[in-house]
Amino acid sequence: MPLKSWSLATLLLVGLTFWACASVAESGSENAIYDPQLAEALGADQYGMHKYVLALLKAGPNRDQDKASAAELQRAHMANIQRLADEGVLVLAGPFLDGGELRGIYIFDVDTVEEARKLTETDPAIQAGRLVMELHPWYGSAAVKTVNGVHGKLAQQSP
Repeated sequence: MPLKSWSLATLLLVGLTFWACASVAESGSENAIYDPQLAEALGADQYGMHKYVLALLKAGPNRDQDKASAAELQRAHMANIQRLADEGVLVLAGPFLDGGELRGIYIFDVDTVEEARKLTETDPAIQAGRLVMELHPWYGSAAVKTVNGVHGKLAQQSP
């Protein structure tokens, strides 16, 4: 299976997993009771879903920085991720661990791919060409928006 097809299929599986886990975690059981206030607060539709923009972060054409420059770009990249999360427009981010062309994912809580493109252009690693983004409209659980709040309760230190 081509890398792009495998990646999108994997992301679909990840999305379905998030939806299932978030549903169980939010309700405390498999027999969740509909919470109209929570659904409204998270912008959920009648299926508990929401439209996002998913970004695939890929290795860019300019990856020949020396070790110190690459480390500084990574610090700036992480600071930008935190800023976007604090602003509420980035609801999920994380790296892939296999060292391949795909470096990570973002899920943006924005209405359009163009809005997500403008946000990705603020990333110093994108600006330097160390990373490039591939953006796609995505439909996933509205509960994904709760990840950052829960994560803050789990992390003992910042990356």
